[in-house]
Amino acid sequence: MAEEKKGFFSRLVAGLEKTRKAVVYGLDDLFNGPGEVDDDFYDELEEILITGDVGVRATEEILEELRAMTEERHVRARSACRDLLIESIKSRMDLGENAYDFEKTPSVLLLIGVNGVGKTTTAGKMAAQAKADGRRVLLAGADTFRAAAIEQLEAWSQRAGVEMVKATAGADPAAVVFDACQASRARRTDLLICDTAGRLHNKKNLMEELRKIDRVVQRELPEYRRETLLVLDGTTGQNAIEQAKEFGDICDISGVVLTKLDGSAKGGVAIAIQAELKLPVKYIGVGEKIDDLRKFDAGQYVEALFAREPDRESEEEA
Repeated sequence: MAEEKKGFFSRLVAGLEKTRKAVVYGLDDLFNGPGEVDDDFYDELEEILITGDVGVRATEEILEELRAMTEERHVRARSACRDLLIESIKSRMDLGENAYDFEKTPSVLLLIGVNGVGKTTTAGKMAAQAKADGRRVLLAGADTFRAAAIEQLEAWSQRAGVEMVKATAGADPAAVVFDACQASRARRTDLLICDTAGRLHNKKNLMEELRKIDRVVQRELPEYRRETLLVLDGTTGQNAIEQAKEFGDICDISGVVLTKLDGSAKGGVAIAIQAELKLPVKYIGVGEKIDDLRKFDAGQYVEALFAREPDRESEEEA
């Protein structure tokens, strides 16, 4: 298990390379630069964090806490601020003990998000991982707006070795979920994962769809826990925040899945999501493999984000 965790950390470090190059090199120069902690230091730090898509609000909160910490601990050297910064970011991203309670009880998991964010792939990966953990899993292809989504999810169901409830394109998504709820009860599944449509440009229809699905789940599986995860594309940076706000107007979101971080220079958006929306990032994706989607670990994420490049370290030591 330790070896597996180490392996994912290496992939996480590699996946956050673009973000790290946008942020950490600037931080290294700032923390190792001459002078004491002063207004110019905080101005430069603010610019670096915003460049990494940490977001204005999160950056303001981090700087305010950092100022308080440096004053309280009488820190004057810039080099001593690096660990304080990491400490501040880690603490505000901690998920707490109950973030994954839905894994301990029969649950319905709704995945929502716009098209193209990796929603269907996420559903397949989560199904495969839950099956590997010994849980009874069922997939529901409730994105009937896009025929390709049904086909893609079916391919994932076969790959993961789990059953799937589906209908033809254009069918009523709530009807698909109804059939899936019936099947879940009959088969005593531990986890029902529903892939839903992502037509955010037509919010009225999407809102009504999600409300119907919600009513079906509550009526048919009242004893199941309900979890709604918003899937966001990490490469879109602050646009992901706007998507989250719009979906938040439509339904109650319990957490976020942040995908495609391996192709993004905007990995700091994970910090921004927590600060701007008070939504926990519960899963992150850094690649195409099944095990490249993992539960979010605040400490591991921040350590990977601020990891120094080996060639840079050797240059400085030479």
